[in-house]
Amino acid sequence: MAGDFPDPSITKIGDTYWATATTSNWGPIFPLLTSKNLTDWKLVGHVFPGERPGWADYYFWAPEISQDGGKTYIFYAAHKRGGNLAVGVASADSPAGPYKDHGPLVGEPDGSIDGFPIRDEQGQLYLIWKEDGNSIKQPTPIWAQRLNDDRTALVGEKKELFRNDASTWEGNLVEGVSMVRHDGYFYAFYAGNGCCGRGCTYATGVARAKTLLGPWEKYANNPVLVNNDTWKCPGHGTAVEYQGRWYMLHHAYNALSQEFAGRQGVLSEFVWTTAGWPEFRGKSTPIAAPATAARAQSFTDEFTGKTLQPSWQWPVEFRPNFTVTGGQLRLTARPDHSGAALGQSTSAATYTATTTLLNPGTLATGSSAGLAAHGDPDNTLMLVASAGKVQLIQLEKGQPKTLAETPLPTTKALQLRLQAQQGSQFTFTWSADNGTTWQKLPASGAAVNGSYLPPWDRGVRVGVVAQGAASTTAAFERFALDSQP
Repeated sequence: MAGDFPDPSITKIGDTYWATATTSNWGPIFPLLTSKNLTDWKLVGHVFPGERPGWADYYFWAPEISQDGGKTYIFYAAHKRGGNLAVGVASADSPAGPYKDHGPLVGEPDGSIDGFPIRDEQGQLYLIWKEDGNSIKQPTPIWAQRLNDDRTALVGEKKELFRNDASTWEGNLVEGVSMVRHDGYFYAFYAGNGCCGRGCTYATGVARAKTLLGPWEKYANNPVLVNNDTWKCPGHGTAVEYQGRWYMLHHAYNALSQEFAGRQGVLSEFVWTTAGWPEFRGKSTPIAAPATAARAQSFTDEFTGKTLQPSWQWPVEFRPNFTVTGGQLRLTARPDHSGAALGQSTSAATYTATTTLLNPGTLATGSSAGLAAHGDPDNTLMLVASAGKVQLIQLEKGQPKTLAETPLPTTKALQLRLQAQQGSQFTFTWSADNGTTWQKLPASGAAVNGSYLPPWDRGVRVGVVAQGAASTTAAFERFALDSQP
């Protein structure tokens, strides 16, 4: 799954595999992807395609998709308004939705994340989750507690299954538990240590027990899944069987694009040893073959449909207003942060993004619109038209800085182009004559360092932006993102 797909979860419904993944502070929330072969995936929708669940505001993490009794369930973590992280649940009569949210199930004072449902050896339904102790420099117990049949409330007492051992590879945390039953055992795949960023230390371990509530035994040969030269920090995934073979769909950073593309969805095969433990070849994710490396995505939207293509994203706390009509995207500006933003997930370290801003000279005074590399609403690089100028603006920690500017010629269509190298080095050009000639900004063509852009848990998005009063509307024609694997 090329692009930013952390904490992927997978289940088989009928003859189709359904998957979802963390969206964190990007909306729409939790992608829904389908595949027949675990290799070729199609984005078909989102769990929450519009508004956020009323109880939560941001950090939409670790959705776990499952099917039981003819219904599809999504257990997920989110930040509770006025509180801390909690585990909630939504359900639907079809995996494609629409989903009804049932609110939070558990939210401990230190935070609760990574919910996973499973039935015990007697068929009783339980929720497994992590207490987020590492957020306050405490241990991270993995808990189990009974769920009612409607999956709307926990019942009984919680029981600890295991926790991190700071003296081992697990470091300050264990998390992301997913379970399968195999040959008389429950197996808990889990991640340990540091998940994110260039200095990540993530790896995957496994524990097993004869009964769900334990006692649990951690594998002596943990971690079972570690780095190689291509994929870094593999972890937080779900085991799945396909045609008699076993795989884990998990995330990892590609060594070339690292945090700039984010944690990408990777499929790794394992076998069961004679002693009954899972074993990954070489204890690492498979080295990318040429066909796999070529999965870096290219994307084009001509805005000819009635709405945006489903891969467009926006900051989850600042959902923009827009319309798609007559081959144009019309984006209503907003005055705060970097403005109204729409972006596409990047999937490689090298790519080119282009768009056309229509009638740039009609933008209201104090307004701007154009092309942007989005980290989050307060960390953005923007090539925009504004007040008779073409400007290159850096927004870092909410502080704007004009890096370069030049007069804007009279034109009905301003083409804007952004090129990235090594994930973080950005160059910008523009054209007022339909792409016949391109002007560099700054004029020297010097690259701008965008290494500050990605937040700790997300990759960079590239797309469009409109900043200013809500009475301003920017019109865009065609957007393209071409990636080089």
